[in-house]
Amino acid sequence: MSKSETKTTSRRKFMLAAGATAAATVAAPSVQAQSGPISMRWQSTWPSKDIFHEYANDFGKKVNDMTGGDLKIEVLPAGAVVPAFQLLDAVSKGVLDGGHGVLVYHYGKQNALALWGSGPGYAMDANMLLSWHKYGGGKELLTEIFTSIGANVVSFPYGPMPTQPLGWYKKPITKVDDFKGLKFRTVGISIDVFTGMGAAVNALPGGEIVAAMDRGLLDAAEFNNATSDRLLGFADVSKVLMQQSYHQNAEQFEISFNKTKFDALPAKMRAIIENAVEAASQDMSWKAIDRYSKDYIELQTKDNVKVYKTPDAVLKRQLEIFDEVVKKKAGENPLFKKIVQSQLAFAKRTTQWELDTVVSRKMAFDHYFGPGAKSPI
Repeated sequence: MSKSETKTTSRRKFMLAAGATAAATVAAPSVQAQSGPISMRWQSTWPSKDIFHEYANDFGKKVNDMTGGDLKIEVLPAGAVVPAFQLLDAVSKGVLDGGHGVLVYHYGKQNALALWGSGPGYAMDANMLLSWHKYGGGKELLTEIFTSIGANVVSFPYGPMPTQPLGWYKKPITKVDDFKGLKFRTVGISIDVFTGMGAAVNALPGGEIVAAMDRGLLDAAEFNNATSDRLLGFADVSKVLMQQSYHQNAEQFEISFNKTKFDALPAKMRAIIENAVEAASQDMSWKAIDRYSKDYIELQTKDNVKVYKTPDAVLKRQLEIFDEVVKKKAGENPLFKKIVQSQLAFAKRTTQWELDTVVSRKMAFDHYFGPGAKSPI
């Protein structure tokens, strides 16, 4: 081949390569324009005015921001598409792309789901229960549960809740017998616990409780925290708040996606979602400390609510009845038993470590804020 032929051939190859590059450059924007951002329609299990719905919006915003708008989650309040207790079915069937709720709301599908939050947590708090979920085998067990009931969902427990109060009453609870015949609202395994204490239990979504109390359909109810309770109007129908309980000592929220749609997302986007779950979990904990403490004070100073500590006898009876309920359900449901055994093993190790390690905050509180305390500055 002559030098002139070589130059001609090289020039032709260069022009072809340049043309291909230019074509690709032109084509790329059109492909992206065709695909566009991925939109997801979500629903929470909470009314729009509840702080829990705010948490759902917080998570959605984190994902939307972190993906630069490539994924857009629209969060709707409870009832916008389906009632709160039908969220799992709606997400599984693809009626909704995802949702925000609690695992205990699926209690009717598989009672073992209530072990993610209903009960004393075997001395663990909600953050420790989330540790069990991620590192102690809970994640795999939850997948096993959803597979067993044919639920086409990907579930992310997150957002450790502080211990929930015993609830709102017409008069203070002073003994276990005060629950006999009481028309009471709760959910999950707590239904069995309060039934065992003598109450007539009605499981209602959060947004329906206050109206039921106002109409006399309920004598008393528990929900969750000072902020939610204040926003939902509990102080309008009751002036007695009983603090401390074992019925939901270690609950957390759940973020769920339709599995088919989640699995179809690009790997990068799935990773962003999983990390956004953990970021939202911690942010929720910080926000809860700030907001709940403010509303706890305002319930007493502005809404004239009287706060009482639950008697130890009632707390002890809760533990005893919970054990009876768990023994019965574990005998009927092998998966329930498997989860309890896993939680007990994890709790024994981790709570012993915590009790031996964490110094008493009460001593420090009394030192700085108790009777006779003096400011350090």
